Amino acid sequence: MTGTTIPASRVDVDPEQACPIAPVVDIVFSRWTTPILWALHEYGRQRFVELERRLVTITPKVLTQRLRQLERDGLVVRTYHAEVPPRVEYEISDLGRSLAPLFATLAEWSTANLDQVDRAREDYDARERTRTRR
Repeated sequence: MTGTTIPASRVDVDPEQACPIAPVVDIVFSRWTTPILWALHEYGRQRFVELERRLVTITPKVLTQRLRQLERDGLVVRTYHAEVPPRVEYEISDLGRSLAPLFATLAEWSTANLDQVDRAREDYDARERTRTRR
């Protein structure tokens, strides 16, 4: 294969260079990050147990992991109150709050378009059922 060059379209590209929003999507749109940020934005400062009640299907372990990651990313502020019993509260940071317009836009898109997505899925599934019967 001497003298053969790989076409530019086939060269491996770092996903972050190919799509500059990929790191943001990784940070903000993991399985539980968005619901946690939404709850903190909508309801304000909350204790762990309050968040746990709002996000009924999350396990305590996963909630702890996600809150730690969000704190590390600067999207959530954790406040420890040294009292008896100790109290810990979580609130969305200014950086996390800056995502509010993005979430509002996504909520609008969801309201306007999810019915179309459902119909497209139904159409696709019907075509696939027909194709596999042949």
